[in-house]
Amino acid sequence: MTSKQRAYLKSLAMTMDPIFQIGKSSVTPELITAIQEALTARELIKVSVLQNCGDDPKAIAEILAERTHSQVVQVIGKKIVLYKEGKDDKKRIELPL
Repeated sequence: MTSKQRAYLKSLAMTMDPIFQIGKSSVTPELITAIQEALTARELIKVSVLQNCGDDPKAIAEILAERTHSQVVQVIGKKIVLYKEGKDDKKRIELPL
């Protein structure tokens, strides 16, 4: 992913609300499955790490990206943005070259 594409995805994510929250149980198999389904449906999602989660948000982002075969767009504070290119051409986010 180029820096131009990453910047474009960051701009899209700015207006989004987090659709998942990671709490004290941290990363669970059920969470991974739910995030995979959301990435398939939306391509770009935002995840919030709650205060009671003891793990580092950057480490959580890397784990989520690895297990869902997605890419980390950004981690700011306790917010994680993930992107996975979709298979449906009609819903696909067009990235700049």
